[in-house]
Amino acid sequence: MLINIGCRLQFNLPQPTPLITMLNVHFTRCSDLEQPDALVSAPSVPFSGYRDGFGNWCTRMVAPEGEFVLSSGGLLRDSGQPDPVALHARQHPVQDLPSDTLVYLLGSRYCDTDLLSEQAWRLFGDSDPGWARVQAICDFGKDRVTFGYEHAKATRTASQTLAEGHGVCRDFAHLAIAFCRCMNIPARYCTGYLSDIGTPLPHAPGDFAAWMEVYLEGKWWVFDPRNNTPRIGRILIAQGRDAADVPLTQTFGAAEMTGFEVRTQEAARKDLRPYGW
Repeated sequence: MLINIGCRLQFNLPQPTPLITMLNVHFTRCSDLEQPDALVSAPSVPFSGYRDGFGNWCTRMVAPEGEFVLSSGGLLRDSGQPDPVALHARQHPVQDLPSDTLVYLLGSRYCDTDLLSEQAWRLFGDSDPGWARVQAICDFGKDRVTFGYEHAKATRTASQTLAEGHGVCRDFAHLAIAFCRCMNIPARYCTGYLSDIGTPLPHAPGDFAAWMEVYLEGKWWVFDPRNNTPRIGRILIAQGRDAADVPLTQTFGAAEMTGFEVRTQEAARKDLRPYGW
C-alpha cells in the first residue's frame, strides 16, 4: 500500500522568530519512503538539522516577520496491516528490563505518576501482568475520558485528564502512559500520522495523532489509548517521554498559527508523482 502524507502549517509572526520542527517521518520508517517528505518553507529560509536525545530528527530555522508557511509531502510504503497484537506478551520484572527502557518508567512533565500510583495499583494490581494489563488501562481511559477537540489544553497532565474526564488524543496517551509506568511497564509517547484507511465514513479533518508504545516480551508494542483499536497506516514522526519532548513545532517568541492541514491518504501506484501543497 502507498500512503500520500503531508502537512501545511501557516503562522503569523510579529518579528523574526527562531523555530524548531519535528515534521519528518521517523528514521525507522525512512526506508519506506518512495518519495522523501522534504520540508519546505515560504518564504524560503535556511534549515539546519540535528537529532535530539531520543533520536528524533529536528529542523532549525529563523522564520521572518509576517506570514510564514511550512509544508511537506511524500509517499510512503505501508504493509496495509493493522497494528500488531500479541495477547500473550508478558511484562518484565523491573530488574530484567534493558537499561535504555528505564527512563520510560519515570514520571515526566505530563505523566505525573506520583499522583496516580496508588490509584493505579488499586485499579490494575489484580490484572494479568502483560498485554492484558495494558489493555485494561486503555479500556479504563476510553470509558472514563470523553474525546473532543474543544477540550484541547496544552498544560493538562494525566491526573488532570482523569479528574476532568475529557481531552484529546495526547491526554488519552498521557493517562495510559502514566498508569503503565505506575505498574512498572515502560511506556513512551509517540506522535505522527494516522490514516483513516479501513475506518467507516465520515472521516474527521486530517490531523496528527498521539499514541504510546509499551515494552513487553522484549520489544516495543503500539497501543492507541484514544481509538483503543488496531489501525492501518500509523506513521511515526517522533517519540519521547511525553508531549513536552516531541512538539511538532517549537517557536521561541510570539507566534499565531493561522492555518493547519494534514494529509494521510491511500494512493495508487499509477498516481506516483511529486506531492506537495
